Amino acid sequence: MAWKNADVVVIGGGVQGCASAYNLAKLGVKKVILIEKNSICSGSTGRCGAGIRAQWGTEMNCRFGLACLDIFENLEEELGMSVGLNQGGYLMVAYKESEFDQLKANIKLQNSLGIRSGVVTREEAYTICPGLSADDALGFTFHQRDGHADPFLTTFAYMEAAKRLGVEFLKFTEVTAIKVEKGRVKTVVTDKGEIDTAVVLNTAGGFFQDVAAMVDLELPIHSENHDIMVTEPVEPGVCPPMLMSFSGNYYLQQRPDGTIVGGCSPIGHPMDSDLRSRFAFLEHMSSVFTKLLPRAKDIRIVRQWAGLYNMSPDCQPILGEAEHVKGFFLSGAYSGHGFMFAPITGKLMAQLITRGNTDMPIHMLHYRRFAEGKLIIEPAVV
Repeated sequence: MAWKNADVVVIGGGVQGCASAYNLAKLGVKKVILIEKNSICSGSTGRCGAGIRAQWGTEMNCRFGLACLDIFENLEEELGMSVGLNQGGYLMVAYKESEFDQLKANIKLQNSLGIRSGVVTREEAYTICPGLSADDALGFTFHQRDGHADPFLTTFAYMEAAKRLGVEFLKFTEVTAIKVEKGRVKTVVTDKGEIDTAVVLNTAGGFFQDVAAMVDLELPIHSENHDIMVTEPVEPGVCPPMLMSFSGNYYLQQRPDGTIVGGCSPIGHPMDSDLRSRFAFLEHMSSVFTKLLPRAKDIRIVRQWAGLYNMSPDCQPILGEAEHVKGFFLSGAYSGHGFMFAPITGKLMAQLITRGNTDMPIHMLHYRRFAEGKLIIEPAVV
């Protein structure tokens, strides 16, 4: 006999899972159960850089980014809790002519979609970011509505709002198997008991591929270790925007509390789910900090940590229903952009599950694109 039963089981308690659970309940699903093997926001979401932006190089991501900004700007009112939104903008820094040309092409696309981004001069860049030193940069672009939010506050706000709508959260509960019968989801097996359900949504973050394998679905994705570090608080105004460079391979920003947070992609993007921090990263990012922000040369590093990017071949997410298992839905492989896209993808996945279609097109993000060679190449990824 089953321990519980549910209309939808969501696997994974990060921001994607909590946003999806909230939106499912908001659309009228009566019995939603979210399962998290640790605590809520303990995985990739709680370890992310928390940036949100509309400065992208594909129409799909620009539309996703703009939709998320629209939602984030009203999320505190909708959910009834602060999400820590801070819109200091994104200042993109180019060190190569080809990169600056791409950024300018991106701006044209963004402007055509209603995103009010633009190229800024070096003098304007230094006004936007008073602590910046980037005399070797060739160009800059900026969008004021970009920024960051607090990943813990955002996830907890979705969780509490979902609870008020009747969603049940099973923390410290591990999914060990998913039973399929006649090509349909039948039961989710956990270390606490079995849950009968006809619908499962996989939002397992860095372990997305492991949950997919439970229904014999092999995906060409992997998780990789990304480090981040944070400094002690310093006077505000050193780096109000998020500084990002693709050729420079960095992102960093000053939080409202005065701390400065920064990270980069590992060289070669190794398949590595080990969450141990690395001294080589600390050494590298310290030099990046002091080069970009000379005023930061004497401040102390408080700590560093690592999180998982769940990477797809084209650095774009996988959204949709499995072809061979009815009722098994996927929302993962965000390749480092899961937090910023959660407000819109959580809504879209809830729409797909409840009514079979979505307000914004997501069919191109099905995993079948990999076999068909229809990759979505995004030029604006660090």
